[in-house]
Amino acid sequence: MSRAINVNAPQAHVIAACAKRKLPISAIETLASGGTRVVMNNIDDTAAVAKAYGSKVIAGAVTRMPTRLMRG
Repeated sequence: MSRAINVNAPQAHVIAACAKRKLPISAIETLASGGTRVVMNNIDDTAAVAKAYGSKVIAGAVTRMPTRLMRG
């Protein structure tokens, strides 16, 4: 299992859910395909987020936003 998880929920909702459970977030981003990608500090925290979101966990490929611009 990875420390990253994709969830069909807005970024603010994921941040609030993690704060409520005292789960620190390593990185977070909004997905271009909809939803949020969140990277937790460890696998146990990732499992807790997956359990909290249940069927809202996105399985399969997602489209991510580019984080760096390429120089031409």
